Amino acid sequence: MTAFDIVVRHGLLVDGTGAPRRHADVGIVGRRVAAIGDLSGAVGAIEIDATGRVVAPGFIDAHTHDDRYLMLSPEMPAKLSQGVTTVVTGNCGISLAPWRAPADATVPPPLNLLGQDPAEFRFADFATYLAALEAQPAAINAACLVGHTTLRVAAMASLDRTATDAEIAAMQALLHEAMTSGAIGLSTGAAYPTAMPASTAELTGVASVLRQFDSVYATHIRDEGDKIFDALDEAFAVGAAGSAPTVISHHKLIGPRNHGRSTETLAHIAQAMTRQPVGLDCYPYTAGSTILRRDRLAVASRVIVTSSVPHPEYAGLDLDDIAKRMGLSPEDTVDALQPAGAIYFLMDEADVQRILAYPPTMIGSDGLPHDTAPHPRLWGTFPRVLGHYCRDIGLFTLEAAVHKMSGLTAATFGLPARGVLKPGYFADITIFDPETIMDRATWGAPTSRSVGIDTVIVNGVVSWCGDAATGARAGAVIRLTDDVAM
Repeated sequence: MTAFDIVVRHGLLVDGTGAPRRHADVGIVGRRVAAIGDLSGAVGAIEIDATGRVVAPGFIDAHTHDDRYLMLSPEMPAKLSQGVTTVVTGNCGISLAPWRAPADATVPPPLNLLGQDPAEFRFADFATYLAALEAQPAAINAACLVGHTTLRVAAMASLDRTATDAEIAAMQALLHEAMTSGAIGLSTGAAYPTAMPASTAELTGVASVLRQFDSVYATHIRDEGDKIFDALDEAFAVGAAGSAPTVISHHKLIGPRNHGRSTETLAHIAQAMTRQPVGLDCYPYTAGSTILRRDRLAVASRVIVTSSVPHPEYAGLDLDDIAKRMGLSPEDTVDALQPAGAIYFLMDEADVQRILAYPPTMIGSDGLPHDTAPHPRLWGTFPRVLGHYCRDIGLFTLEAAVHKMSGLTAATFGLPARGVLKPGYFADITIFDPETIMDRATWGAPTSRSVGIDTVIVNGVVSWCGDAATGARAGAVIRLTDDVAM
């Protein structure tokens, strides 16, 4: 009789490829899936009855800012409770490494989304950062991008201009070290003040290092409003300079006069896909969240403050209400709250649905785990896609939804042996109730935990069971050189 470490029985298998669901058992040995099919003649040291449940690959969060969260809260409750088994970190040009901040440094925005204390930026190279993640494993896996803004801070004395040739060379050296050490690619965020002065030539110069590696280029494009087509074209050019697949991060159209233009942008992206590899991700909400900025007020219908260093008591309140309490204009209130974060209501629901439904779109939360009152996407993104958009609205099939948050993401980022339930692949598995899965995080209660996730297995270890974490810390740093063989 065949023996497995774990057997998941009687579940409805949705394997992450987009293929039709089927009833099948899953057998696990060590960290890998060993068999899929009728395993009634086998036994498992651990037996899991998945009757009435969907057995899917563990979800991969395509867009996170979990660089420090993995070490600060290695049990990763916001992600594990949603069925997420892997996070892609270092997005929007923001990564925790490589930068060892001087003790008296001020952490510039948007790097301060990862932490305000310069002592938190203590990794002069990427190898040291990845070693720290591996020395104290988290409950889930991490695939780590290198942030261009972090490279700028490490290599440049002044960020209010484009880089010199010598500074580009310094950034290239840091990026090369990171890629050699196990980073999966580069990200940029030219929409932020600290990276806005970077020329396209600077971005392509830095990205050219990627030509030496199998890697990816992810970008928070320079403009998601009136000049979005110019920004998309710049992104495609930078990706081409690195011979790397280009991922358009959290694709959206901001501001009322751009609402409805997703029909045009998706067509533009589709055209680019005929010339080069291009992907995109999206979160299932009409509001975004980042640092608090004056220039976002004109295009936002509502602003909620998520954090403020000098006024932490205002976290979770509307900016207009705070302005009244402080007796200031909204613009002056923004200045008084700095450094601070905010949620901005910027998008149109029809655009969100159109982008979510687009077959090549991956799911990324873009959650900010260090905010006092975070955007609910941190705790609710994946169950919201499966519950609200898939089951209730019928925006796509269950198979398509799971593919968007597993197999598609693994393929786009080149994550070896992840994202699909297949013998020989890593045993990252999420078991959920398709009838009850739903997000519970709201604007007023943003950290409320989702429901409907029964079991989460990470690298062959049961890490979530029932309604709680098991305490297992089986996560790994994912490198593009990870082997596929059992």
